[in-house]
Amino acid sequence: MQLSTRIVMTGAAFAGLAAPAAAQSIDLTVTIPRLSVAEYHRPYVAIWLEKTGAPAKTLAIWYDHDMKDNEGTKWLRDVRQWWRASGRGLSFPADGITGATKAPGTHKVSFGADVLGKLDAGDYTLLVEAAREVGGRELVKLPFSWPPKSGKAVSAAGSEELGAVSATFKR
Repeated sequence: MQLSTRIVMTGAAFAGLAAPAAAQSIDLTVTIPRLSVAEYHRPYVAIWLEKTGAPAKTLAIWYDHDMKDNEGTKWLRDVRQWWRASGRGLSFPADGITGATKAPGTHKVSFGADVLGKLDAGDYTLLVEAAREVGGRELVKLPFSWPPKSGKAVSAAGSEELGAVSATFKR
């Protein structure tokens, strides 16, 4: 009898582990185009979420964070839309979201619950903004609804500072 009870309890505990709560994530692909210009600087890139009536949530900021005396932060305000939405309220480097500038090419990043937190159901916009010293700036918007259908994808493309940008939602 005692052995049978242990098996049932172990089975119940295992069943709880086998069916965890659905983990939701956003897989983002950002293309930084190769530009033929006399003076090229890697862009600062900000990635954030907006929902009407809620504060903006920064997911990632790629900038020159290794500069002496944290001088790379003085150009963050050039990423204007992000700076106004949420950047000016952050301390840098920001744990978990600060990254180095990226070279031209395709870059993939995933945002799980550790970065997204708990998102309420509703309509959101995922924004990607790039700004370059001695260059331009560009903003790409990807609207979506949360919770998304697993495997759903949205995409858009920039015309100068950003190339193709796409997001795939998983749960």
